[in-house]
Amino acid sequence: MAGQSKQAKTAGKKIGRKIIATNRKARHNYSIIEVFEAGMALQGTEVKSLREGHASLVDAFATIDDGEIWLRNLHIPEYQHGSWTNHEPRRNRKLLLHRRQIDTLIGKLREGNFALVPLSLYFTDGKVKVELALARGKHAHDKRQDMARRDAQREVVRELGRRAKGMG
Repeated sequence: MAGQSKQAKTAGKKIGRKIIATNRKARHNYSIIEVFEAGMALQGTEVKSLREGHASLVDAFATIDDGEIWLRNLHIPEYQHGSWTNHEPRRNRKLLLHRRQIDTLIGKLREGNFALVPLSLYFTDGKVKVELALARGKHAHDKRQDMARRDAQREVVRELGRRAKGMG
């Protein structure tokens, strides 16, 4: 195996996503319009902390400054075994997207009242990626409608299960 390339060595393995953190409230508080995958510019101790599974997307959001997209309020705790080289836990992190994607996001954000919300943070092929959503905030009545729709769907599935078992 000494002569094989890295690609040949990994060809037999299925490389999937290793999810680090999800923003569970995002789908409840926002209507998701479109989803993008972006890379992140990180420091070494941040990656080590993420490999241990430490991160929080609770208050995180993305903004556009000078044609660049920045992720703000993402909390990556300091690496436990780090020293003076440790990072600041809530620093702003640059998101890496293609210029065309950034331009379409800027255009859509200027059109209406949209927000850029991170949905999840994960590893793909050893690289940290963030699933970023173009979203519109929900009002209280929209949230109630979604909950009622979910409850009705759950009741339908429950009833179909009962009929399949011959109990209904």
